Amino acid sequence: MIAQRPPEAAPAVQASAESLPLRTDSADAVMALLTVHHWTDLEAGIRELLRVARQRVVIFTWDQNVFRRFWLLDEYLPEVAAFDEGRAVAIDRLAALLGGARIETVSIPHDCTDGFGAAFWRRPQAYLDPRVRAGMSMLAQNNEEVLRPGLDRLAADLSSGAWHERHADLLDRETHEAGYRLLVADL
Repeated sequence: MIAQRPPEAAPAVQASAESLPLRTDSADAVMALLTVHHWTDLEAGIRELLRVARQRVVIFTWDQNVFRRFWLLDEYLPEVAAFDEGRAVAIDRLAALLGGARIETVSIPHDCTDGFGAAFWRRPQAYLDPRVRAGMSMLAQNNEEVLRPGLDRLAADLSSGAWHERHADLLDRETHEAGYRLLVADL
C-alpha cells in the first residue's frame, strides 16, 4: 500500500500495530482504517492505540454480518466472503477491547474514490479492473483462480444488462450501507 501512495504524500512510517514507534500519550487521537483484520495480535494492537492516544481512538472497519450480503460477495464472490469470515473482527469485540465505544454506521457515497471493498457499489465495472482489485485486500489476497469465475459472471451480467436490471434500485442512490462501521472511543 505504501508503494501505491502518490509521491507527494506525507511520509509513512512502517511499523506494526502491536508495537507503535510513538511515545505514550503522544497523539490527541489515533485512527486505524480497515486494518485490524491484518493484525497478528488484536489485543496488543488495541492496547497500543490506547497507549498512544490522549483523547480518542477511532477504528474504521466492517460488520461481516452485513458485509457478506454485499452484492459483489453474495452473487459473484462467495469465496471471498468465506475468506473474510476468518479474519473479520466482530464489532462488539472491538468495542469491548476499547473499553466501550460509540458505533456509527458509515454509508458509502456513490462516487467514493478510496477503493476499499464496497467503494464501487454503484460502479460494478470497477471490480473487473486488476488495478482496482490490487488495492483491496479482500480481493488482492485471493488468487485469480478463485476470483475469475465470479468476475467472468459479473462481466457477462454487465454486458447483458442483467446486473443493472437486478440492481436498478442502487442506480439512483447517493449512498449505500454495506456494513462499514466507525468505532469511536473517547478516553
